[in-house]
Amino acid sequence: MRRIKYLVILFAGLLAFNSCKKIEQLPATPSVKFTSFSVFDTTDILGNSEKGGRLKFYFEDGDGNIGLPEPTGESEDTTDLFLTLYRKINGVMVKAPANDPLKPSSYRIPYMTRTGINKVLKGTISVTFVYLFWTTADTIRYDFYIKDRINNISNTESTSEIILNVNDIYKNPQ
Repeated sequence: MRRIKYLVILFAGLLAFNSCKKIEQLPATPSVKFTSFSVFDTTDILGNSEKGGRLKFYFEDGDGNIGLPEPTGESEDTTDLFLTLYRKINGVMVKAPANDPLKPSSYRIPYMTRTGINKVLKGTISVTFVYLFWTTADTIRYDFYIKDRINNISNTESTSEIILNVNDIYKNPQ
């Protein structure tokens, strides 16, 4: 009987020890890592054939304040994913002008929060683009970064070179 009592105490102690996991710690500044970009054929709402693109990237944020709430007024910040377009011209990637038809719009990451003690957020974000005007010679690249709700800015990542006339998945070159 005494032996069973010690086994129960030992089992309860091991159970209590294993249930106390350390809280994961990451920096409060978000980080991003390019995963892939896929090009595909699509149709717009009028039935026109178009090209589409889908950027996927991994993110981490130590204080869990990624994403913006729905705007309630005109002066609120509505962008937290920032993209810069580059075009390949004569074999060199050059920043596209502001009026470039392939230049991406402003993007908003949906509001995210975690309950409990561990506030760390990690995940994959996917952004879809529609290219209304493109040629078979278009080769592009995006640089991108995110900003959290207290204006911490992540690192800037770059996609691989994207050939718009080739339907394929372009992965992180590293």
